[in-house]
Amino acid sequence: MGYVKLQEPHLRAFCQDAFEGFGFDREEARIITDVLLLADLYGIESHGVQRLVRYHQGIMKKSIRVDAKPEIVFETPVSAVIDGHSGMGQVIGYFANQLAIEKAKAAGMAFVTVRNSNHYGIAGYYSKMACDAGLIGISMTNSESIAVHTNARQAVLGSNPIAFAMPADPYPFWFDAATTVVPRGKLEVYKKADKPLQEGWAIDEEGHVTDSADRALQCIINKNGGGILPLGGNREEMGSHKGYGFSMICEILCAIASGGATSNHHVRKPGEGAGTCHSFVVIDPKIFGNPQEMKDSLSVFMQELRDAKRADEQVQIYTHGEKEAIRYQEKLKNGIDVNENTVKEMQDLCHDLSMDLASYFDEGELLK
Repeated sequence: MGYVKLQEPHLRAFCQDAFEGFGFDREEARIITDVLLLADLYGIESHGVQRLVRYHQGIMKKSIRVDAKPEIVFETPVSAVIDGHSGMGQVIGYFANQLAIEKAKAAGMAFVTVRNSNHYGIAGYYSKMACDAGLIGISMTNSESIAVHTNARQAVLGSNPIAFAMPADPYPFWFDAATTVVPRGKLEVYKKADKPLQEGWAIDEEGHVTDSADRALQCIINKNGGGILPLGGNREEMGSHKGYGFSMICEILCAIASGGATSNHHVRKPGEGAGTCHSFVVIDPKIFGNPQEMKDSLSVFMQELRDAKRADEQVQIYTHGEKEAIRYQEKLKNGIDVNENTVKEMQDLCHDLSMDLASYFDEGELLK
């Protein structure tokens, strides 16, 4: 299947109305939409509007509670634990991260953890929130068990991304990566596109490497063995244990610190939330001295990285977040590429919500 190019304001209006149609209030719908579209604008298709159908399914099964509100259950001047009560992950994540930002501005740093949440979008959205406020932001989340750790063939860990952002010029340092080779959403994208997986991305229920996105996804759904591999693949000689260790750090700082569920204990039953856990760390650079001097120093260092001698003079060196910043401007101007299968899912969604998909887009915009 191919792609269509949808203009960002049109897609934003559609998502806003769709989430309000799900039952969220206008501000909640704005937050959820903003998280999804930042992923698409950054070129992270796996976490963009293609997730709409999964969120809709979660709401229909009541594993995502539209009426849930995050509750602070433990708090100090520099920390908090929040119970999400199985609400929408983006709404809970925004609330928790904003609390961490406010605490960091008052105390210099803050660490806020969350339990009983759901998928919250790209981790980098929340680190970017802090960075946009002139702060250092770190965010992590666990997920349902999809990752097969070193020497195993059973998925126990989640994709467990770690995101970090710090102000710099002309682009901030912005890093957001799963501790698996790829996230689940990438398998969904490859399945929609009917493309084979890259070697070393996933193994099947027998522990053998597979290039079938559908088979890998069925392994995750059925919990019968198999799943996605950690960074480093399935061999310790290639660093598999390092990805495994990074994933464990995420579990500790999200699930263990919040008193929530580790990835292998996330619930996937109708009427019960996923049990996803997050963590948000925000640091005000002023506790180390002059924030502008640190920003200038990082900016110089990042430019030195770009200016390093290239292995191939025709291939540019980028710093983390640079490609995303470039894609953001390009997609705002020229539109967001959306898979035709995702457009079909949006059309199906409109039937349930009594919406008219074509009314949101210009004539010909939905055509390949």
